[in-house]
Amino acid sequence: MIENPLKTKLKNYNIILASGSPRRKQFFEALGLDFEIRLKPVEENYPQGFKAEEISNYLAILKASPFEADLKKTDLLVTSDTVVWCKGESLAKASNPEEAITMLTKLSGAWHQVISSVCFTTSSFQKVLFDSTDVKFKKLSLSEIEFYIQEFKPYDKAGAYGIQEWLGAIGIEEIKGSYNNVVGLPTHLVYKMLMDIAIGKN
Repeated sequence: MIENPLKTKLKNYNIILASGSPRRKQFFEALGLDFEIRLKPVEENYPQGFKAEEISNYLAILKASPFEADLKKTDLLVTSDTVVWCKGESLAKASNPEEAITMLTKLSGAWHQVISSVCFTTSSFQKVLFDSTDVKFKKLSLSEIEFYIQEFKPYDKAGAYGIQEWLGAIGIEEIKGSYNNVVGLPTHLVYKMLMDIAIGKN
């Protein structure tokens, strides 16, 4: 029987996914990996003036900081952050319907970037990588925006939308880059990095 090549090579590592995102959990399951989810709260603040991937890189590293003192030699910690960058502004998670409407109105009829950063941390090294995908929305009507917010309550998502949900299905006109990256994890880069770690190329 042929086994998953990455799972086999990582058999000596204890992979820790420090994320409460169900999408990222599903992606790790899809990669066929054994892993545990471990959560520790952190204030997701970043220095003023940071832009685009500077923000997501910083936050992905920041999310690893509460774990570092406790990592065992075989632990491999994965933390991640996603930023929606539109018209020179980072659109974070909306805390109420009004904020979500404002964000989706800004995204309507425009291109934006979805940037996901992933930080890999062990007791001896740390490395962060990111991927960026360009996404174009059609001109969204207020009724479409309000319906989506009412039915899907996208308050846990950067930019107040999930490409895998109704608004993505009816509103995305064009995408340049990785679809999975927009959902929340650049799985192709994660796979390559994990493989490099497994064979000692990090």
